[in-house]
Amino acid sequence: MNRKSIERLLQAVIVAACMFAMIDWARNFPYPSALIKPFLDPFHRWPTEQVREWVMSGNIDPEFLSFFYRDPERSIPEGENMVSPADGRVIDITVKDGVRYVVIALTFWDVHVQRHPVSGVVTEISSLGDKLMDGEGRNLVFLREKHAPVQKRICYETDVWDDVCVRLITSYLARRIEVWSKVGDHVVKGQRLGRILLGSTVVLEVNERIPMTARVGERVIAGETIMAEAPDREEQGGQAVNVQ
Repeated sequence: MNRKSIERLLQAVIVAACMFAMIDWARNFPYPSALIKPFLDPFHRWPTEQVREWVMSGNIDPEFLSFFYRDPERSIPEGENMVSPADGRVIDITVKDGVRYVVIALTFWDVHVQRHPVSGVVTEISSLGDKLMDGEGRNLVFLREKHAPVQKRICYETDVWDDVCVRLITSYLARRIEVWSKVGDHVVKGQRLGRILLGSTVVLEVNERIPMTARVGERVIAGETIMAEAPDREEQGGQAVNVQ
């Protein structure tokens, strides 16, 4: 093969590659082409609107699902502290009727495996919500903007903390929640609790007297980020109560 033939062949290959790239770009528009996806971070590889379309249709890209199901190991901090039950961002901390609600918002790109915030015994696993409306109505801040919220609420008895519960919240369209522990189980802080499949909110409930170290706007990591430190003595009802 002479030089001109080689040049023509290279030109044909380049033109064919360009045509393939244009066809792939047009086929995937307005979302990223498969040719550039490997070079993008997850947020840009799978745009929000595209993931929402998959959720609505129930036809979710297998590559995204593989990413979504990741379950990395975590370094659990030592000591008498309470850790975050979820990856995400703290978007609200509200006190109502003696309970402090720490609301953690998850994105499609956060790890969706939740972890127990404390060590103790699981005393309650309850389901809240139905097809159209949560039984608690809109009295809680983290339910006001949600359409048809569906929840699992897990509560604990511990030697250190009073009134600790975790809520896993999703919507009717993506309503599957897995809880891997059972009532009566002895669990340890940072142990895997369950998973929300494409859900968006986890809420940590604690007694309002527990001083939280977490702040609104903070990004937290399940099993690693410390949300509260157990004090030596906690004031409750005007009396000093030893909580250790």
